[in-house]
Amino acid sequence: MTSPYLDKHRDRLDAAVAACASRTYYSAYDESPSPRVYGETAAGEGKAAFEAWLGQPFPLETPGSDGTVSTERSPYGFDLGVSYPRSGDVDALLSAARAGMKAWRDAGPEARTGVCIEILDRLHARVFELANAVQHTSGQAFVMAFQAGGAHALDRALEAIAYAWVEMTRTPRTAVWEKPGKVPLKMEKTFTVVPRGVALVIGCNTFPTWNSWPGLFASLVTGNAVVVKPHPSAVLPLAITVQVCQEVLAEAGFDPHLVNLAAEEPADRLAASLALRPEVKLIDYTGGNAFGTWLEEHATQAVVFTEKAGVNTVVVDSTSSFGAMCQNLAFSFALYTGQMCTAPQNVYLPAAGIETDEGVKSPAEVAAGIGAAFDKLLGEDARAVELLGGVVNGGVLTRLDDSGSTGEVYVASRAVTHPSYPDATVRTPTIIGLTAADSDVYETECFGPVAYVIATEGTEESIRLFRDTVQRHGAMTASVYSTSEDVIEEMRDAALDAGVALSENLLGAVFVNQSAAYSDFHGTGANPAANASYTDGAYVASRFHVVQSRRHV
Repeated sequence: MTSPYLDKHRDRLDAAVAACASRTYYSAYDESPSPRVYGETAAGEGKAAFEAWLGQPFPLETPGSDGTVSTERSPYGFDLGVSYPRSGDVDALLSAARAGMKAWRDAGPEARTGVCIEILDRLHARVFELANAVQHTSGQAFVMAFQAGGAHALDRALEAIAYAWVEMTRTPRTAVWEKPGKVPLKMEKTFTVVPRGVALVIGCNTFPTWNSWPGLFASLVTGNAVVVKPHPSAVLPLAITVQVCQEVLAEAGFDPHLVNLAAEEPADRLAASLALRPEVKLIDYTGGNAFGTWLEEHATQAVVFTEKAGVNTVVVDSTSSFGAMCQNLAFSFALYTGQMCTAPQNVYLPAAGIETDEGVKSPAEVAAGIGAAFDKLLGEDARAVELLGGVVNGGVLTRLDDSGSTGEVYVASRAVTHPSYPDATVRTPTIIGLTAADSDVYETECFGPVAYVIATEGTEESIRLFRDTVQRHGAMTASVYSTSEDVIEEMRDAALDAGVALSENLLGAVFVNQSAAYSDFHGTGANPAANASYTDGAYVASRFHVVQSRRHV
């Protein structure tokens, strides 16, 4: 079967499939917001498009809506004032979502894949508008919002589509089965990819596109309808997403309400109501442990994909370059003010100190070295804000303020003044000194710009604490610094036991809290922080069934 959209985007699909198989570098969407790449007017037009939404009703129809909601305030200090249809009648919403599923199913993998990549193409055309929307809902600095919220999110979505394409086409559409014998048997068999039902995507505040698009497109391309329930503080990026989805679906001759936006007031608890509906067969969730665990335990009619909190860990044994290590860790702690599920938190190192090219360094001296790197990175406010971004909500500030009472403050946080947004809330990270006995502090995620330097009896205890803590509480990332191959091997083994991705001796421009689409798996599904991975076959294959029919020929 041919599809005009698939024909248009076939080279891109094939390149993504090949990259997933080889795990080598590939990117379909340029991460540089440079005028040389996107044109001289693209940035200004995108910002103007974003600003045109402010204070206005967003032109989307949500079946069963009741009034409007306007819930977004930029971490840079102003209300967005965009209003959206408030999702009120869940029956009407789910009925509308299901209405177009038969035609979408019958269109087949080729048509669905082509439509989904066309949606990405049109989202890419609005990447500067999306970057501004992500910046002013999540607090990310603009360049990060462009990269993580735009180009990298598009790549992760394409990655999910590529994996789904492989899984959907693994089985042929038709086959002729012949069994020889005195009375030969011959049958024609047809195999159809059948979706599970309605998919629910529950968005998060910090990465509204990066964390939502993989699940959204993995479900849509495999034939499911999708209800997108954004975080009340980060609606606009996903409203734009739904708008583009509906536009392309309608142009391709499908029901636009295969994808719907479900906006709410914070007190509505719409995610919980939708999650228990029998029509909802797939749920993608990013957020805190309490609701993620509730979904896993109660939404038993659905396949639930969760990314929750974890305790990301660095084990420091020794280093060949103390300055480069401190610089790398400082950048990782400071990037987006630590408001990343992949940001490191716990740094285990021997109380007696670590061997470095500058001599033995105690835990306090390691903290001081990272603090000195902060001074270089964040010493000038105008430069600091481009790395830190804004504090996404009051809970982050509360945890930051309270952290000083949990241990010795090695490096204090300070307020930063944003040169363009004077009402923005911007803070530098703090580093708190603890000991191995302070497990009640460091075994809990402290989401935000708080890092713990934890003194242990030695590297052996550091590795044991790392393994045990991640097995019990989960982690999205882990890192080790050591000049000893034996220690590296021990950490590799511990990371396999704990089920967490490991980075070794990062001293340059690659950081533990960054991952590359098509090459790095984001999450493993092998520890409590996440029960799935962006992206592997299991992430997409469980979103559909293959149903066969057969007849004698």
